[in-house]
Amino acid sequence: MNGLSKPLFILAHQVGDRNFYPTYKRLLANQWQSYAQQKESQEMQLRKMVDFVWENVPYYHRLFRELGIGPEDIRLVEDLEKLPILTKDIIKENWEDFKPKNLEKMKYYTNSTGGSTGEPFKYRLQKYDRFLSGALLYRGWGYAGYELGDKMVFLAGSSLDVGTEPIISKKAHEISRNVKKLSSFDMGSDDIQSYVKTINSFKPKFLRGYASAINLFANYVAENDLDIHQMDGVFTSAEKLFPVMRRNIKSAFNCDVYDGYGLNDGGIGAYECPEHNGLHIDTERSIMEIVNKDGTQLNEGVGEVLATSLNNYAMPFIRYDTGDMGHLLEDQCSCGRGSKLLKEILGRSIDILITPEGKQVHGWFFIYMFWEYSKGIKEYQVVQKSLENIVIKIVPEDDFDEKQLNMIKSVVHSKSHGWNVEFKYVDYIEKTNAGKHKFIINNYW
Repeated sequence: MNGLSKPLFILAHQVGDRNFYPTYKRLLANQWQSYAQQKESQEMQLRKMVDFVWENVPYYHRLFRELGIGPEDIRLVEDLEKLPILTKDIIKENWEDFKPKNLEKMKYYTNSTGGSTGEPFKYRLQKYDRFLSGALLYRGWGYAGYELGDKMVFLAGSSLDVGTEPIISKKAHEISRNVKKLSSFDMGSDDIQSYVKTINSFKPKFLRGYASAINLFANYVAENDLDIHQMDGVFTSAEKLFPVMRRNIKSAFNCDVYDGYGLNDGGIGAYECPEHNGLHIDTERSIMEIVNKDGTQLNEGVGEVLATSLNNYAMPFIRYDTGDMGHLLEDQCSCGRGSKLLKEILGRSIDILITPEGKQVHGWFFIYMFWEYSKGIKEYQVVQKSLENIVIKIVPEDDFDEKQLNMIKSVVHSKSHGWNVEFKYVDYIEKTNAGKHKFIINNYW
């Protein structure tokens, strides 16, 4: 590793938040605490947050009064069961009441996410919480041997900050973080061969990106017997990593694969270590609950994933429904870390579509497109019927403007003019057997 990489990496983060490096060092020590110690620290933060929302956030003050409870009733993780589950719809309907009284004194960002549902959702993220998220991410990578400033290549889209910055900002970010960013939205033969050349010249220690995109990349490398720089590990994120994907990636790149899970809106995160016994659940930024349909906490097994903010005072979420299902393990990892383990996240895969030219386009491309052009669109679904035909189903609202359709068609054609795009108005989008919306479907493969 270049001797200047780590100091430059730390400096770039310290400029953003001077507490970054001390926080990172503290997190490194925390990973070896027992779960009882981690839970005790969590509950200290929980009490501070509950006191804060009672005094400053109208929605929670009203909710507590309606339930006949006060902040003194929510002091332990187990006490969260006294509160109802918070959904995105509730937040949207009570947007103004989620603004803390002292919001103007806070430093925060306004973010947007769609997750695997594709539905745009805006939220505020306090500046400190954002940098805490980064520190936790780097600690999670550290389970696999990552050190600050190590070379890394990203193969992803805008949810991992790829393709969202102006060229100058992108270059500055790549230099200061010692990374290269490659788009998962363009993965034709020429694109992938170009990515191989980038990796071979840059010589990264790690590769990170969407599970399906890296799997596609790995399959191409293996099928075409391409020589590629030997990396120390691959980090997958944003989608479910299936066992066959793990095997393909590990075989193609001759290195270990480490899965990860994280949501900025909920503040939760979990990362895999070399033992591969599950994903170690972070405790410093939020509380992750796995609950049954009644909202009762589970000690093990499959349930809905809820998140409670511990540091995001700009928009605190308590028992926030992430929309994901998780499998919680009761076992402790043999690596010595005391955190609880998440076996896996279920149902987070996005289909890849294929153009008539043979280029493969990641489904996230369409999700991000609808974040931009979603005015008056209640729901949508993109279906590839055949190699040439794309059908976009739309559930319109009263303020829907059909002029948007020309822009949407233009954006789709930027990936392939060979696609025939058909729009179809429907009253609703059918759900899967699991009750989930699937917004990107490839019926051609």
